[in-house]
Amino acid sequence: TRKVSTISTFLAGLGSGVNEAILVVTPSELCKIRIQAQYHSMTDHSELTKPKYHNVIQTANLIVKEEGIQALYKGVVPTMLRQGCNQAVSLTMYQLLKTEFEKRSGKPTESWQHMLIGGISGGMSPVVTNPLDVVKTRMQKQVILTNEPVKYHSLLQSFVVIAKEEGVASLWKGLSLRLMRIMVGQAITFTIYEFVSDLLYKHKLLQTNKYYYTLKL
Repeated sequence: TRKVSTISTFLAGLGSGVNEAILVVTPSELCKIRIQAQYHSMTDHSELTKPKYHNVIQTANLIVKEEGIQALYKGVVPTMLRQGCNQAVSLTMYQLLKTEFEKRSGKPTESWQHMLIGGISGGMSPVVTNPLDVVKTRMQKQVILTNEPVKYHSLLQSFVVIAKEEGVASLWKGLSLRLMRIMVGQAITFTIYEFVSDLLYKHKLLQTNKYYYTLKL
């Protein structure tokens, strides 16, 4: 067995992020955004009893009926870039930080270190990818009907429109909330991953060479 290189880890994260964006994240987040954005603080109270979007399945069906099946993939490009970068950076930094921790301490990392390293690695990417998240949300939120003008057309055009109308800083709106969610999520994910991997290894269901685990078939 050989050590997994940093570039291999980066590419693995990039590939997994792009695939999850296409297969799951883009249509599910579009439905989520439509459900969440149908009300705001100025909404007429009488409308609260008759929402347009009720659940994921009903929302997806209604979007396809009104706007076509391609509407489920609005914002797929920024979502692919965001997810790809998030996973690539997170996995790579986790591997590098974990290796450095073990090199300095001379012993395997513990659970609290997995949580710490996972949180740190998870918080690095959102700082860079937040503009992609803002653009993705704007593109997915808009309802496109026949003969209706479309405000956000593409990735670059959306960047320009948002920066021009609201200022460049607006591309980082919601960054603190994303950091809270992603850092906590990644800390939990990596901690559980290491725990389960160790458990499977102890029961001889995995084999390891210190750097990574592989299924023992």
